[in-house]
Amino acid sequence: MFIKLNDINMYYEKYGNGKDLIMIHGNGEDSTIFNKSVEILKSYFTVYVLDLRDHGKSSKVETLHYENHVMDLYNFINQLNLDKPIFYGFSDGGIIGLILAYKYPNLLSKLIVSGVNINPKGLKKFVRFGMWISYILTKSKKTIMMLKEPNITLNDLKKIKVDTYITMGSNDVIYKRHIQMINDNIKKCQLDIFKGHNHYDYIVDSEIIAKYILKN
Repeated sequence: MFIKLNDINMYYEKYGNGKDLIMIHGNGEDSTIFNKSVEILKSYFTVYVLDLRDHGKSSKVETLHYENHVMDLYNFINQLNLDKPIFYGFSDGGIIGLILAYKYPNLLSKLIVSGVNINPKGLKKFVRFGMWISYILTKSKKTIMMLKEPNITLNDLKKIKVDTYITMGSNDVIYKRHIQMINDNIKKCQLDIFKGHNHYDYIVDSEIIAKYILKN
């Protein structure tokens, strides 16, 4: 299905019944990364999986910024009249969730995010180096967004009121100290580390994150 949001047509799919749950993928992916999770979660929730702008089947755009993604999600929730949905976001999807939660403190009922950073320096140095090389070669708007954004402050994090859960892999591309700092500055927050996992493998084409969402 498509919905008109701001200047784009966003593609989304809806499954199941129950409390509304929105699931947002990371940079360069699309909603199909959650297929295995949806098979589990649709028995407990009304699950909405979306393709972000310039991803999957959604409209292509000239430039990308997290604030555009945030406004897309804000308008999606309001146009569908979703009442305090649970929000799950992976990587860029999680960053979008953090911004939504501090800008609109009463919008969500719960926030679950995986592998998030609040500024580019949260990414390990070798990862950023590789991304700069990639950008020089490709001029990708998706890559430059991650290299220059987000710019979330600790004061922003302190504005988040909703119950928040953060996950990371023990071999994540984000520094553990960075994610710990995020956890420490959100009032009602729990950090869980998936030992032996990287940034992606417990989420992309995996049932592991679905079981975590159900548990929390």
